[in-house]
Amino acid sequence: MAKSVDVQNVSKRYKLYKKKSERLLDLINPAKEYGEEFFALRDVSFSVDEGAIVGLIGINGSGKSTLANIIAGVIPATSGKVISKGNVALIAVNAGLDNKLTGRENIELKLLMLGFSSQEIEEMEEEIIEFAEIEKFIDQPVKSYSSGMKSRLGFSISVRVDPDILIIDEALSVGDKAFAEKSFNKMMEFKEKGKTMFFVSHSISQMRKFCDEIAWLEFGTLKEYGLADSVLEKYEQFLEDYKEMTKKEKANYRHEVLKKYASAKQKIL
Repeated sequence: MAKSVDVQNVSKRYKLYKKKSERLLDLINPAKEYGEEFFALRDVSFSVDEGAIVGLIGINGSGKSTLANIIAGVIPATSGKVISKGNVALIAVNAGLDNKLTGRENIELKLLMLGFSSQEIEEMEEEIIEFAEIEKFIDQPVKSYSSGMKSRLGFSISVRVDPDILIIDEALSVGDKAFAEKSFNKMMEFKEKGKTMFFVSHSISQMRKFCDEIAWLEFGTLKEYGLADSVLEKYEQFLEDYKEMTKKEKANYRHEVLKKYASAKQKIL
């Protein structure tokens, strides 16, 4: 089967500064290191078949949203690359929405940026508004919307644009049950059309319902990639054990994971 997305040795490094002066000094004198390096992702690689629904799981701080944003092209990788076959749409609360504009203005701006004509936008607009279920609020500024309304609008725009690859980052977790069900049905339509989807959520039940495969991220590294049932079973057991750890034990566990990653990387080199 043809590959839709190929994630190749992707890393994302940030700098953490204790004070503003360190950030300024780092810009002025990059030869001397200021601040502390933090890797949100470390050398992540996997390939996804066309039509697959892939869940991104991991405890907070594991790099799920960072990876989703890199696949979507919202932020660049520090190293490595992502090769995608087709156009990509990211759905996350606030993603791509201008809080100062109304919902209608956001629809029009988004579609204009994607290259649709005025006539095409006019034809698509009412369908997007109806699907989002925010009719009476559509001409109000997005800053007045609830998180659920924002995610519904973002989801509605993205699915109407009909992308080849759809990335959903926690957007369904803030909507109501009825809209989540409607969104799920739309996702299944996309799957039947052979489109690829990534789904970021803390809900294991949603993962079991939606996903074919799972990428398990752990402190920025890829712990496991495989069939959903198998990986989720292991992840659930890990969560039970992790919740029982003390703060010190969790810190030691993180240290051992990164130490193991560094050792494996050194062997490859």
